[in-house]
Amino acid sequence: MIIERDLRVRIGADARRIAELALMEDGIRDVTTEACVAPGQFATGSLLFKSGGVLAGTSYADAVTIICGLDPVVWYQPTGSALEASSVAGVVQGDLASILRAERPILNLLQRAVGIATATRTYVDAVAGTQAQILHTRKTAPGLRLLDVTAVLAGGGAMHRLDLSTTLMVKDNHWRALARSGRTLADALSAAGTRGVSDCFVEVETPEQLEEACRAGATRLLIDNQTPATVAAWCQRARAARPDITIEATGGITLDNVRGYAEAGADFISIGALTHSVKGADISLEITEG
Repeated sequence: MIIERDLRVRIGADARRIAELALMEDGIRDVTTEACVAPGQFATGSLLFKSGGVLAGTSYADAVTIICGLDPVVWYQPTGSALEASSVAGVVQGDLASILRAERPILNLLQRAVGIATATRTYVDAVAGTQAQILHTRKTAPGLRLLDVTAVLAGGGAMHRLDLSTTLMVKDNHWRALARSGRTLADALSAAGTRGVSDCFVEVETPEQLEEACRAGATRLLIDNQTPATVAAWCQRARAARPDITIEATGGITLDNVRGYAEAGADFISIGALTHSVKGADISLEITEG
């Protein structure tokens, strides 16, 4: 998984932020460990991937260990690797009390990230051989967007917009707002251009909206909640008007029908369920001496 330098820096800072919050949630002391663990005990914790899956969330797990005074996890495979069930992804070594402090935050973060990455990989595999790329959405857990997005990338998905600040995306409520104010889509795209915005995405639900978006200068059409047959027809219509425009299919897309949308000609397919309905992976931390 290749990540641009600026994004790597952001992920590093975000990983520390999330790790600090996760550890803070567990309180200032671990009374159980204090009662059960003698000071100075050294141990090894093995991260056992009981369910298997695509490795993701490693930067976040490492941030937890570092804050707890441990070295980063020794990972046996790089992020994005597909691990078989019951395989060991890596080990963390050091003071036993510190490992126990780090255990649950590490597992919570890894279980979510691996679940997202594994689901993403199933969609990526389902459209293999087509031009379509699988995208995340902003339907992420509050406060965990970068964790969720990096997990999608680990699974082979591609980057969508991370926030609202750089990409114009006109959706149904924006269309209604334009109509109520007497402004046109072209007015909105022009206003965005004066603010330095070059990516102008427009969600379309009718042929009339499609034609208006092409005329106004949209760089990408989001074809929302349509059948693959409609997507194919609208792709042809849009590209006849604007050969350089890209097409994103969105809404109601599942693993059963995603290939149909890819074969219909969509360049991108965005799937909110990757992050809003994630099934966490089954991972445990097994402690051994030494």
